[in-house]
Amino acid sequence: MEKRRQATPEDGVLTRIGQAIMLHRAGDREEARNRLSALWHEIGPQGDAFHRCTLAHYMADTQDDPRDELDWDLRALEAAEGFVTERPGGTAASVEPKVADGPGPRHPLIALRAFFPSLHLNIAADYAALDRPADARAQLRRARASVNALADGEYRQGLRDAIDRLQLRIDRAAGHTP
Repeated sequence: MEKRRQATPEDGVLTRIGQAIMLHRAGDREEARNRLSALWHEIGPQGDAFHRCTLAHYMADTQDDPRDELDWDLRALEAAEGFVTERPGGTAASVEPKVADGPGPRHPLIALRAFFPSLHLNIAADYAALDRPADARAQLRRARASVNALADGEYRQGLRDAIDRLQLRIDRAAGHTP
């Protein structure tokens, strides 16, 4: 049986993902995408789920085509769901009532659970950009449900505000006014 490796803040893969994120935020989208792509191939489809989720989550932001962005966001969600719902031995993991604020350097299970509202929000935005409002609304419902598992704080409130803004934008595009 294959053991799952525990990702840690000292993890070199997470450091390299962070370096690519810094490049993207500094405006070098193409180099960030190139580095993340190389790292994605290095990790491989059977690689650490936490790494795959984190990398795909940020890779989506470097895409120029909304369909490509959706594909990467869906990969991130798939990796997160696989990690959270299974334990070694194949049994379902228990859900803890509250998750610490925001994705970040802590146990991968907690960090992945904290990603869910953002993952669903990003997928909803992707669907909205592709003029698929029903799919966008479905993802917004999932984002709202998962944000409630987060501890109170800025991260949770920021996500709630972003969910509300996207909901308003989708409603306005459909001709609905609040």
